[in-house]
Amino acid sequence: MLKNQLRRDLQWLKRQARKDRRITVALLIGVAAFWTRQLSPWDPPEGAEVLLGLSLGLLAASTMTWVSSAYLVTRSMGARKEPVEELRWVSRIRRAKEWACWSVGACAAWHLLQFVTALVMG
Repeated sequence: MLKNQLRRDLQWLKRQARKDRRITVALLIGVAAFWTRQLSPWDPPEGAEVLLGLSLGLLAASTMTWVSSAYLVTRSMGARKEPVEELRWVSRIRRAKEWACWSVGACAAWHLLQFVTALVMG
């Protein structure tokens, strides 16, 4: 009975991980598209060195978390033979999804910073 429960739980974890991997890949593609679109030539207002520093910091944070997430997703590809490897696979995908969400958060913070700056200075 215990073995059947463990097998069922592992199957559920694998199904959830496959869904999480699809979500993570979609988030990574979305963040890459967002930064490609947003990083058109941008002229900061005069005397806005702090704004430029914050923008570059958010860009760096988003890039680092994006790369971490992409690394974990690529590590999750491949065949898994043992249940322990499958649990590591599930863990990697969960961490990748978490890092992708952090990357999206940095993008959202950057966008909010640009919006507030435009309202205040414009």
